[in-house]
Amino acid sequence: PLWERSKASVAIVNENLTIEPGENRALIKVKNADLAMAKLLEAFNPPSPQFDYDIHPTAVVDKSAKLGDGCKIGAGCYVGKNVALADGVILYPNVTIMDDTQIGQHTIIWSGTVIRERTEIGSYCIFHTNVSIGADGFGYRPSDDGRGLVKIPQIGNVIIGDAVEIGANSCVDRGKFSATIIGDGCKIDNLVQIGHNSIMGRSCIMAGHSGLAGSVTLGDGVIIGGSASIKDHTTLHSGATVGAGSGVVGDVEAGKTVLGYPACDSRDMLRQWVALRKLAKK
Repeated sequence: PLWERSKASVAIVNENLTIEPGENRALIKVKNADLAMAKLLEAFNPPSPQFDYDIHPTAVVDKSAKLGDGCKIGAGCYVGKNVALADGVILYPNVTIMDDTQIGQHTIIWSGTVIRERTEIGSYCIFHTNVSIGADGFGYRPSDDGRGLVKIPQIGNVIIGDAVEIGANSCVDRGKFSATIIGDGCKIDNLVQIGHNSIMGRSCIMAGHSGLAGSVTLGDGVIIGGSASIKDHTTLHSGATVGAGSGVVGDVEAGKTVLGYPACDSRDMLRQWVALRKLAKK
């Protein structure tokens, strides 16, 4: 129906689609229309903002920092002591890179992002505006005298793999003793919180407003829906999926889909919802 109403003359569709193109129109059939469209969009994608300089005059780069070939550093950036930027790293205006941080080649960091000390970042990453990497983890304990809370020092760091993309205003906190780790190929949406000492495997996806409490472990290929929350010290094994808005309070088996609060097997939760609706009508 959408194709019949459309004024388009050409469409990219999955090869199993059975509709006819119609007069003077064409359907380009491919195995995966989404991936094919992604390649097409790359051809039409306008270039990112370009620099007419290597280092803007207003940027502050410590003399001990090491910059690879082709690095670009925008206005108002700060690059601290013993920072190492590999070839082709781009820092857009007002990015802060604190001491002893290492960033791999061709990583792009957009304006307002703060990378705290001792962070390790891989190659071909993209951090969007106002990302926070390496802030102190959320650790406090009641004082012995009962007069308040004692801050627990967070002396670890953050390690981020290759080809990781982190959306605007998301936060990855440093570990308490060791590292908070984001595996290769992970994609993190806007406004996501990664708590201290959490470990994400390869190619995990976290949608907006979701969050990991401290010391959560994700296997490879875990998918977490929007506004879902994961309790501290839980493990989501490889291929697990968490539905939007869910609250996970225990471990999730590999390949399992959970939903609701407290999260349980998605089929069980759907049956509970149906039963509640029937009960409300009585």
